[in-house]
Amino acid sequence: MQHYRSLDDVHLQGAWVTIGSFDGVHRGHQAVLNHLVHSAHSAQQPAVVVTFFPHPAVFLRGLQGPYYLTSPEERARLMAELGIDEVITLPFDQNLASLSADDFMAELADHLHLTRLVVGYDFALGRGRSGNVHTLRYIGETLDYEVDAIASTDIKDQPVSSTRIRELISQGQVGDAALLLGRWYTLAGQVVHGDGRGGKIGMPTANLAVWNEQILPARGVYATLAWVDHQAFPAVTNIGLRPTFETDAVLARVETHLLDYDEDLYNMDLRLDFVKFLRPEQRFPSVQALIDQIQHDVLAAREVLPYVP
Repeated sequence: MQHYRSLDDVHLQGAWVTIGSFDGVHRGHQAVLNHLVHSAHSAQQPAVVVTFFPHPAVFLRGLQGPYYLTSPEERARLMAELGIDEVITLPFDQNLASLSADDFMAELADHLHLTRLVVGYDFALGRGRSGNVHTLRYIGETLDYEVDAIASTDIKDQPVSSTRIRELISQGQVGDAALLLGRWYTLAGQVVHGDGRGGKIGMPTANLAVWNEQILPARGVYATLAWVDHQAFPAVTNIGLRPTFETDAVLARVETHLLDYDEDLYNMDLRLDFVKFLRPEQRFPSVQALIDQIQHDVLAAREVLPYVP
């Protein structure tokens, strides 16, 4: 899979294309992408995704703070696993925001020579979101492409959406979020040095430096899977301010204790899959009380994680 950051170096013929933000690459997105891949490859044509960073909502609304479910790199990786051949991540700026649907599709046609556009039934693009499915079909009559509109993916009688998943993650409902994502919610980053306090109490933790624009699950303790060199280990992960030791912390940390791993993790890349919320973060009256609770957390995590497929 090729990942481009501009259309300048992309020159295809007969591409099958989808367009969208695809944050999270959730089950609704997967329905569109799977249709695209199957149909394009059946026609012996490349399956191409045109996406954006920053997210149009972040740019247009001036949103601040963590927003994303996936980084652009993680999003492209997930798309590659689904069989996408080319991902083009365009910088969403004022120039792009001001383009009409006609101008944007003309530019895509110039570089991709698309023959089919695959989008969700409620998709719209261009200045003022004027390029809905009906308009895109009309434009396609001039630019010589057809449009497939894919129905929404509903779970529990509600459409799957990135907005809903963000809400669930922020509330710590990682199990419900996984149902909509089609996989566990993931944080990834490099293991960095902390203050070593976990090791001093017999519970060494890896401090994860995660992308600061990605949404963290609600503060608390989780049963997680920690992936090290493509191997998964059961783990207990805390997201929070460590109130037993600190009283003025304002930024949540991501700290994980791997249950069956005792090698040095510093400077290594680590990925955490969030399987189940165990308990809220709390302040303990003593270090021993904290140790006792962590031991209970470990037992609770072991009850959950062996049954993870």
